[in-house]
Amino acid sequence: MSLTEIERLQALLPVWVESSRQLCADGKTASYIPELAKSPLGALGIHIMDAKGHSISAGDAELSFTMQSISKVFSLILALMDNGETIVFDKVGMEPTGDNFNSMLKLELVQPSIPFNPLINAGAIAISSLIAGENPSEKSNRLLEFLRLISNNSKLSYDHDVYRSESDSANLNRSMAYFLKDKGVLNGSVEDVLDVYFRHCSVSVNCADIAQMALVLAYNGKNPLTGEQLIPRRYVQIAKTFMITCGMYNASGEFAIQVGLPAKSGVSGGILSLVPGRYGIGVVGPSLNRKGNSIAGVSLLEILSREFDWSLF
Repeated sequence: MSLTEIERLQALLPVWVESSRQLCADGKTASYIPELAKSPLGALGIHIMDAKGHSISAGDAELSFTMQSISKVFSLILALMDNGETIVFDKVGMEPTGDNFNSMLKLELVQPSIPFNPLINAGAIAISSLIAGENPSEKSNRLLEFLRLISNNSKLSYDHDVYRSESDSANLNRSMAYFLKDKGVLNGSVEDVLDVYFRHCSVSVNCADIAQMALVLAYNGKNPLTGEQLIPRRYVQIAKTFMITCGMYNASGEFAIQVGLPAKSGVSGGILSLVPGRYGIGVVGPSLNRKGNSIAGVSLLEILSREFDWSLF
């Protein structure tokens, strides 16, 4: 960060957080997962990290939340590392859907019956089946260790209450998974695949963890603090492209126009975003808009992109 940017962020980020926080009253928590309904509606926090380890936080940045769909970026990357592109993209497509993230409409209408992309629920379930391991526990442990490596936090773990809540309320996800099984997209036990999926969605993080993960993506798979290449550059390129086209559910086009940064949201209110070659950004705001994105978090990222001209477009 340049000195001018540091000074401006230190002075103005708390002001922008409080301005965006006012929008929280217009949204709702993700009540279809009962445990997420308990999240604090008025919370909003952000953490920004650069390649030298400088960080700036504001608001409720220490709030713990579960990764939810943010984890789909990293399950995709690990599946690519385990299998390569040909096998992965035999099971999922590369296109946005324009539908809700949990819709199964086009699975039946469009042939072949594979999910349109790996960031919708059906696609992420298919990707979860591709994580290498002898059983669900081994697959989940490998993915958790990968997230610990990328976040530089060896203490990352699961929120077991959210995990159980997701599993107990997952009728629609189960419907999609059994449909995919019927079409030959999923191999093995449907319940085993779903267990891996529920577990990576329920990994507990804070904004600093997400910012560190984003920083690795911002530097094409390299941890700029250590110089270690953690992810092949090609797979980061694939992941960031999906984040631009599909990362904010069926509001991805609007987000690309208004913010113009790669991002991935989750229904816990988290958003991972990044400025390529510069910053990793973690945001949390559990109050969601109708598309399932943090209403205040999106507003805050719009302000930052506009004020610092961070948009890629």
